[in-house]
Amino acid sequence: MTTSQTTTPIDEAIESTLAQERREKRKRLIESSLSKRHRKEKTFKFLGFSAVISGLFFVVLLFGSILAKGIPAFWQSSMSLPIYFDAKVIDIAAKPIQKEAETPAQFEQRYIAWQTQVGMVDWDQLIINAMIAQSPKLESQRDELSSIYASSEAYRLRDMVLENPTLIGQTQSVKVLADANVDVWLKGNINRDLADEQQQLSPEVRTIADELKASNVIENTFNTNIFSSPDSRSSPATSGLAGAFMGSVFMMLIVIFISIPIGVASAIYLEEFAPKNWVTDIVEVNINNLAAVPSIVFGLLGAAIFIGWMHLPLSAPLVGGLVLSLMTLPTVIITTRASLKAVPPSIRQAALGLGASRLQTVFHHVLPLAIPGILTGAIIGVAQALGETAPLLLIGMSAFVASVPATPFDQSSALPVQIFLWQGNELRNFFEGRTAAAIIVLLALMIGLNGLAIWLRKKFEVRW
Repeated sequence: MTTSQTTTPIDEAIESTLAQERREKRKRLIESSLSKRHRKEKTFKFLGFSAVISGLFFVVLLFGSILAKGIPAFWQSSMSLPIYFDAKVIDIAAKPIQKEAETPAQFEQRYIAWQTQVGMVDWDQLIINAMIAQSPKLESQRDELSSIYASSEAYRLRDMVLENPTLIGQTQSVKVLADANVDVWLKGNINRDLADEQQQLSPEVRTIADELKASNVIENTFNTNIFSSPDSRSSPATSGLAGAFMGSVFMMLIVIFISIPIGVASAIYLEEFAPKNWVTDIVEVNINNLAAVPSIVFGLLGAAIFIGWMHLPLSAPLVGGLVLSLMTLPTVIITTRASLKAVPPSIRQAALGLGASRLQTVFHHVLPLAIPGILTGAIIGVAQALGETAPLLLIGMSAFVASVPATPFDQSSALPVQIFLWQGNELRNFFEGRTAAAIIVLLALMIGLNGLAIWLRKKFEVRW
């Protein structure tokens, strides 16, 4: 005998109610879960957006402060004066010419005596006379006028006559730079309400500077000296970046011709030809470790090896370039290997399957496809080396050098080191703006190199 269970309408109603409650509960759980996920997603988006905005804000703040301080430094107070090279003031003999019966030593002795005679001329008097010609009421203030212009301008007149003695007796328009303290005063970079004992200029000189500015004798003109002149301590107004710029150029050329070929060749061998064993593993680990070593350690290495052991010249771009090459080498190797790895294995397999040798496969097929990444990594490595300061300080490139290097063996500074030196100059009101201007030049070079890297990557990029 079998029994069958029958469901009554009441049971069906209870079951339906329970099922409805379970559905409602699941719905509430799903809605709660979705709401929580949406809140997390919105929170993450907000934090990410806030991070981007904060980063952009600080970048804009940094660049804005640099540009605000640096751009005015590209203009400097100067005077365009008609300088009369008065023969009464320049009372010198004619420029010596070598005689037929005269030995080179005798001629050189006469020429040096003539140069000494030229150096004894009161060149300041020519500039002061030209200033008085512009404003005759300054005649009674001759003693103060020499504080208006940069001290090196008198030597520039001397050099003009040494190069071309026919200027004597003629009038020529010469752009004369104002003294650094005068430039600071006229630009308002110092508080004019300070007491006289706290001012860098005497009250008489300040009054003369204001009068010459009001009469347009002193004008704010573009400062070409910052690009064409080396650093100067005797005449801060003429301080420029020419020596540091050429030092950086020589160092970058050395980095390009040493670190890039060696780094690319090493990466190709390690990635494509070297056997995978414990020796190559040790080499790879050390390369990765070297990429993380602080740059100052490379400076210590360079000072010990290149200067202490090899006796290369101190504070020379050659040594700086070698140190920066060692520092850049791991970066070039790592980026080159990453570019080679990015080439699909099918390219290698196809080349080998068609009968190409391993060397032909790498140099004819793999390397051309990896060139965009290699160029990008190499240029970024060079740009990074361009901005390094710490290793250069340890090899003596912080020394004051008042000349433009002609070869990598000559003493020089570098752009980041020059920025470091100017930042600590005692004439802070003047060099603060000039430091920012030097930073602008350095950033322009680095942005240019990074832009070149992006352009080359786009130009040679191959899609497969």
